[in-house]
Amino acid sequence: MCKLILFILNFIALPSVESPNSQQAEKITRLFNYFNIAAAGMILLISALVIYITFKYREKKGDTRQPSQNTGSFKLEAMMIGGPFLLLLFFFYETVTTEKSVLPSVEPNSKPDVIVIGHQWWWEVQYPNAKVITANEVHLPVGRQILMEMRSADVIHDWWVPGLGNKMDMIPEVNNYLWLNINKAGRYEGACSEFCGKQHAWMRIHVVAQSEADYNKWLQANATAAAQPVDSLAIKGKTLFQTYTCAGCHRIGGTEAKAMVGPDLTHVASRQYLLTGLLHTNEGNLYQWINHPQQIKQGAYMPNFILNKDSVRALAHYLAQLK
Repeated sequence: MCKLILFILNFIALPSVESPNSQQAEKITRLFNYFNIAAAGMILLISALVIYITFKYREKKGDTRQPSQNTGSFKLEAMMIGGPFLLLLFFFYETVTTEKSVLPSVEPNSKPDVIVIGHQWWWEVQYPNAKVITANEVHLPVGRQILMEMRSADVIHDWWVPGLGNKMDMIPEVNNYLWLNINKAGRYEGACSEFCGKQHAWMRIHVVAQSEADYNKWLQANATAAAQPVDSLAIKGKTLFQTYTCAGCHRIGGTEAKAMVGPDLTHVASRQYLLTGLLHTNEGNLYQWINHPQQIKQGAYMPNFILNKDSVRALAHYLAQLK
């Protein structure tokens, strides 16, 4: 019973296009609801006609007459053709105007506020104006129009956060753009909406919408170099990170690790989740991930280095201090 209740609660809490939290999402939801109203009207009309005809023209006992035939009704034909035609014109107009409003043109020299790059199977997030690079957890300000540049590093991905509006394809060697103006602070979840490989189901999106003041504080904190280790185990972990091939894939700001193959780890311990939501961020989960990555996220490009437990413990302890 408890599991059933938990399942129902989780289902209710799923992201929905019917809970818009941005100006773009509100316009898309309004159009979506117009379609729902039209569809519901058609169902009711057809159901009412079927019921009416079924009862009015049902076979009566002892009545052998043929039903009367009505043909050539201009008014009826005009209604049957004109009604759907006017409805199509209405939806054509609403669709075009909504599209133009949600996706206005981008000037050739426009600089994006945020750059999101899809990888198999994680998200790289860059803030060019603040020189901040992070991964998987996307922080955005509330109450102003922001321009997001959407890229792909490998295959086709698709950005979709239902509560924040429209989807956007991320295609290799093509830069697409997405406008976003969030109404309300909070956490919003989404997912890659284009099948992109073995771990597509665990390519989740986590957007943290903040007030302008909190967003600026977050940018300032993440523009700083990584925290220096303060105890012997963390110092050992930092040394191992630089000497092993960890630094060949990952970047940690303020250190010699500057590679951008895998996620940036400068402030990894400040993020709520690891692996786009598969694990909560804590030292124990970092240990499990480093120790057996393919058992946790099969197909991920993180190799199993078959390290001894002391080395794994030191690396996990060091990464857990990067806030």
